[in-house]
Amino acid sequence: MRIVGGKFRGKKLVAPTHQGTRPTSDRARETLFNILFHNPHLGSSVLLGKRVLDVFAGTGALGLEAISRGAETVSFIENDPATLKVLRENLKAFDLPALQIYEEDATHLSRVPMVPFGLIFLDPPYHQNLLLPSLENLYHKGWLGEGAIVVMETAKNENIIIPSFLTLILERTSGAAKLLFCRCGK
Repeated sequence: MRIVGGKFRGKKLVAPTHQGTRPTSDRARETLFNILFHNPHLGSSVLLGKRVLDVFAGTGALGLEAISRGAETVSFIENDPATLKVLRENLKAFDLPALQIYEEDATHLSRVPMVPFGLIFLDPPYHQNLLLPSLENLYHKGWLGEGAIVVMETAKNENIIIPSFLTLILERTSGAAKLLFCRCGK
């Protein structure tokens, strides 16, 4: 695993050694970021200078890719102890001051952010029905800013109901994954 673009391009990431964490592949991340930068409904400013939230962060690959490509800050939500160890190791290797880890269950967040996020990645474990409860919790607790872009990764055969506070912009398949790009608000 490595960062595929931006100022940290080629930097290696520690991969998990335990089962249960399924990092987004380099290829899927490259596809995801190409869509973010080149889709006319999103535009290249979708990431630059934005506050980014990586939910079900795992190794932190999506958030670290975002900071490599111009995000202002990145925060991570993860609650698995073994995965948190890998995440912390990866963040330490980048030595960046603007990174925050929330050790919480995304479906039951206890805190409200001071400022909402403009770009949110959600990559929950496949087929565990965690996406919708997490989205609803993030929305109702103020983590999703008006107009925020929400990028979700699911198994390509997983059926997802898009909540009414999100508008689907684009859906793409990359290998075993389905990528959904949505905008928050009407």
